[in-house]
Amino acid sequence: MKVKALLYLGLLATTAVWGGAFLVMKDSLERQDVYSFLASRFILAALFMFLYKPRCMQGLSRVFIQRAALAGILLGSGFIFQTFGLTQTTVSNTGFITGLYLVFTPLISWILLKRKVFKMQWSAVFVATIGLYLISFNGISIGIGEVLVLISAILFAGQIVALGEWSDGKNNYALTLIQILISAFILIVLSLSNGYQLPPDFSVWNAIFLTAIFATVLAFFMQTKAQSVLTATAAAVLLAMEVPFALMFGLYFNNDPLTLRIALGGSLIMAGMGLIIWWD
Repeated sequence: MKVKALLYLGLLATTAVWGGAFLVMKDSLERQDVYSFLASRFILAALFMFLYKPRCMQGLSRVFIQRAALAGILLGSGFIFQTFGLTQTTVSNTGFITGLYLVFTPLISWILLKRKVFKMQWSAVFVATIGLYLISFNGISIGIGEVLVLISAILFAGQIVALGEWSDGKNNYALTLIQILISAFILIVLSLSNGYQLPPDFSVWNAIFLTAIFATVLAFFMQTKAQSVLTATAAAVLLAMEVPFALMFGLYFNNDPLTLRIALGGSLIMAGMGLIIWWD
């Protein structure tokens, strides 16, 4: 029980890091191409992990590597579709549609894998999704951007489900590294096709370093570790806490406006998280 409680806290800390990463990246993405930034971030993360444990890939089975690679493809492709979609639609639409992985995660588990999703889990998903709607939704028109972001939400949900199925708690480090390597490769190819840009100054390098170590290495390792115990649906609800954390950091550091709708939405997401923890 103590181990599971620690994993809940660890996954919650992960969402806080991801929420804070938006602030760290915001100015840098105005000075460096998005794909170049992401490629740099994932390359540095993979290099750090490999240097820290150079032998972590030894003795892995072919099946394990194939599964880890698939999870990496889902993760990297999710970033690509999300970013392409963001260039064609608003930030609010992107935030809300991406968050629909909350709904797609239990659906994929139920339809494709025949995993039972309990009523309390569906209730938590519903409550958290309403909260996400209140925070992010400002009216939506269905266009190419929205469709691309919707695809990214399905891909992110697939990655969450894959980790729930294949993370066994024995090779979490290798599973995380392979995902990051595959994502890095995808992002490198994309950045080269647009003309890779080196980070222009120390500030951008600093943002890349911080997001590589904290928002990539530590965060994805914690997600992989937690999902060796938690169900995919529970993980999806907890991961949705990234949105309230991003809002809180924005309120504190950027003086972003706080409305009743935003406060209520954040409360509902936290209520969904509470339902999952109480039920589990």
